[in-house]
Amino acid sequence: MSSLAGIKVVAGARAGRWVRRVAFGACLGLSALSAQAAYIVVDTGHTPKQPGATGASGRVEYLYNLDLSAAVATDLKTLGDRVTRVSADGAEIALGRRALTAPDADFFISIHHDSMQQKYIDAGRQRDFAGFAIFVSQLNPKYEDSLRCARAIGEALVAAGEKPSLYHAEPISGENRPLLDRRLGVHRYDGLAVLKTAKMPAVLVEAGVIVNPDDEARLAKPQTIARLAQAIASGTHACQKR
Repeated sequence: MSSLAGIKVVAGARAGRWVRRVAFGACLGLSALSAQAAYIVVDTGHTPKQPGATGASGRVEYLYNLDLSAAVATDLKTLGDRVTRVSADGAEIALGRRALTAPDADFFISIHHDSMQQKYIDAGRQRDFAGFAIFVSQLNPKYEDSLRCARAIGEALVAAGEKPSLYHAEPISGENRPLLDRRLGVHRYDGLAVLKTAKMPAVLVEAGVIVNPDDEARLAKPQTIARLAQAIASGTHACQKR
């Protein structure tokens, strides 16, 4: 073998080892990224047969929830998280079983749009309340983590220009939910089935008040849906422990 040929063989062997090291490093990087990715359940509040609130325009809450939850799921996947959606296919599923769809998930988030008590609607006060509200349940076994994530989502929504509705803290029958963070619109509502039955940290987000015609019109806009989804997804992603 000539010296030149020997040099080529050695160089080729070194190059091969370098390629293998790079490939192995890339595999390690992908494995680390996969290990860091959170597993999130995104619940579309209500179902076609039980559609929730009816907006001022007559459009039902489930359809608003469907649009926003789809955008949240997409944004979470873009951030690298694994996502399971609940009630996105229109199937009827009991509230107490929603979080059980993926019992090994890291986090459960339920997407809703808000109403208000009928007496306020009858009195023509639909425009009195607008904005988002976030709920956690102290009956959830991961209450502290739920609260931490609720605050992270609230911070992201406020940073996106959204304002919290404090309506559910009103000292009236049917409301009077303890307000845990006024600035971020975080409330405690222990009776919410989707939160108290979840084994993982869980949060319910009311994105806005669709019985308010002004808020409903805003919430129906694609740019509003995109902004809300990005904020909810980024807050959810940020609060996951790595």
